[in-house]
Amino acid sequence: MPLYYAYAPASIYLIIVGSSTFSQVLAYTGASTGFINAATSAHVGSNVMLLIMFGVLLFLGTLMDSASILLLTVPIFFPLAAALHFDPIWFGLIELMGLEIGLLTPPFGTSLFVMMGVAPKGTNFVTVVKAALPYVICDLIAVGILMAFPPIRTFLPSLMLR
Repeated sequence: MPLYYAYAPASIYLIIVGSSTFSQVLAYTGASTGFINAATSAHVGSNVMLLIMFGVLLFLGTLMDSASILLLTVPIFFPLAAALHFDPIWFGLIELMGLEIGLLTPPFGTSLFVMMGVAPKGTNFVTVVKAALPYVICDLIAVGILMAFPPIRTFLPSLMLR
């Protein structure tokens, strides 16, 4: 077993501990409450705030892995989403789609490097980005549909409850 596999559980644990600490510090200092008050008192609509949060996810997706982004943004975004009266299931879906799209966004999208690893020899990074572009466009269209038609978000789960 390569040596870097031995450090993977420790790094995941470190990310979780750091995120938990970050969440507790935000709650203890009142920074999360202040952030929510500032965001809700801004004279922008809830959809604009959602687009801002989505943009933050896209930006962070270009720089970090998804677990780190989730652990960093959930303590901030979910209370804000609750204050804006967003459905938590729908918001979680939007956040996960933002993470997915962010991981396909250049210059440092993690999924782009994975695709580079499995691409044939001689494939350059620009070719990989061009190959990922249709998936990014389809995902953005899907997010737009979810934002435009909110009942879609729970249509299938409601069929399961019958």
